[in-house]
Amino acid sequence: MSVDVTSDSGTSSGGKSNVELARDIGLIGLLWASMGSIIGSGWLFGAQKGLFNAGPAVLISWVIGGLCILILALVHAELGAMFPLSGGSARFPHYAYGGIAGAGFGWFSWIQAVTVAPIEVSAAILYATHYSWASGWLHPDETLTHTGLVVAILLMALLASVNYLGVKALANTNTVLTWWKVGVPLGTILVVALFASGGMHGSNFHAADGFNPYGVKGILLAIPLSGIIFAYLGFEQADQLAGESKNPKRDIPIAVIGSIVLGLIIYILLQLVFLLALPASSIGAKWCDGNPNDVAGCLPAQLANGAANPAVHGLYSTFSGPWAQLAALVSLGWLATVLYIDAVISPLGTGLIYTAAGARVSYGLARNDYFHSVFGRLTSARVPWVGVLVSFLAGIICFLPFPSWQSLVGLITSASVLMYAGAPLAFGAFRKRLPDQERPYRLPLGEVFSPAAFVVSTWIIMWSGWETNWKLGILVLIGCLLIFNREMRPEVLNLKAAGWLPVYLVGVGAITFFSTFSGRTNPGHVIGGTTGLAPVLWAQVLSAVFALAIYYWAIAVALPTKTIQYMIDEVVVPEEEGLESLGH
Repeated sequence: MSVDVTSDSGTSSGGKSNVELARDIGLIGLLWASMGSIIGSGWLFGAQKGLFNAGPAVLISWVIGGLCILILALVHAELGAMFPLSGGSARFPHYAYGGIAGAGFGWFSWIQAVTVAPIEVSAAILYATHYSWASGWLHPDETLTHTGLVVAILLMALLASVNYLGVKALANTNTVLTWWKVGVPLGTILVVALFASGGMHGSNFHAADGFNPYGVKGILLAIPLSGIIFAYLGFEQADQLAGESKNPKRDIPIAVIGSIVLGLIIYILLQLVFLLALPASSIGAKWCDGNPNDVAGCLPAQLANGAANPAVHGLYSTFSGPWAQLAALVSLGWLATVLYIDAVISPLGTGLIYTAAGARVSYGLARNDYFHSVFGRLTSARVPWVGVLVSFLAGIICFLPFPSWQSLVGLITSASVLMYAGAPLAFGAFRKRLPDQERPYRLPLGEVFSPAAFVVSTWIIMWSGWETNWKLGILVLIGCLLIFNREMRPEVLNLKAAGWLPVYLVGVGAITFFSTFSGRTNPGHVIGGTTGLAPVLWAQVLSAVFALAIYYWAIAVALPTKTIQYMIDEVVVPEEEGLESLGH
């Protein structure tokens, strides 16, 4: 389609376009935007990996992980309804703490958003190679062949094209895909539970070396190592599209909180049915290889051997497509076919919504003077076309098969949780500085949930391990140098308001380095020792105390009320004007 962008006369300085985004998304569109991100490719692997790390007690891990993310979602629900801005998650810290903190958290949000789509496209291609017609798309080391690269670029172009059609077409397409993405795991739960040959095996709760063979440490380690936290990520997509919602003040809290609740229920049921459907012959003598009491934990011991050992763990440990192969194992071959198809559709659905999110984050950062004003220009369908184009180009770069690609994927996906740490800090600052601001959804006990959400964010960052965190530090430095606007007004920059940020980043890195979650091969000194439960408890308590100290420091030095109100009146109010024409 032709692209009719606003001219220079239609864009003010700082990327503040006079043409606003179209408010065409309803409640179902917002809910499905978040659900479409939560239910991606992760559900196809999480149940198997969870058993590796905690045995059947991984059910407890799913509950803990879901509750942690729900706390973060509650904070986002109030902020999203209070300030319905496009790319909201990237912008809340800017209004509370100024340009320095805003640059950091804005960069985290953009990197996370633009790199998920190519990762999901890669996953779709990987699953498609189950079929002979796609077998030539990947090399044996799973890097793309020339043909595979062409297919990947075409898929990214497809995602971008749907985004160019406008937000209404995007929402409608994503709604259809998400009905499929949610329906398939729900249908899988029902079909396997009712029709699996041999039925459900209650004895599996105590199979191998027992229900909870690795204690509290195993349950906690499973949360990051099994991809549980990663599986729940994506609820904030309703916030990212808030600037295009018909009734954001009503719909955003429902979409954000509802998506987490639905995701938690689906993932727990998936884990339960996967566990109980496994034939006894497919389970080995142990759930985990290695000593769960040593500092390395369970999964690294398995990875050191290159793969799980079927002689120890049983046949299920060798599954490359766990749910599809389980379906075939219990005489549900037709379901296996459906699941292989879903393993292509689900990742692409997630990639579609993250392509939209990347464009909206860059649009929001242009509105806040971090990105060039060109990112604020819109098509005739009121789509931030430069952001979509850059998301597409960034995806192509991510497909380059350079040697550290696998570690880069792990870094990007794990480090994305740092974006969430900015929301509870902004929440606390707004509660203190803007007590009378209209809050369509006011979180009960917000003074409790807000610091708790920041502690949860800190825990997730620590659980990611030292290998992720030191590389994340380099990305933080590069990002701030690239997008930091030195011409921003001094009262907006306010060095004092962001003085806690470098202390926080260095402190979390140090705690991670000396904690049982470091993941270092030769850890040396570890807080609380190297055996038993003490290292886990000490790491949790120390990181929580540190996070609370940073939280209350940040709240105390947030921007003055007058400065916050000025920035809100300058950018937030104009973006909300589109609501008036809709009668809200």
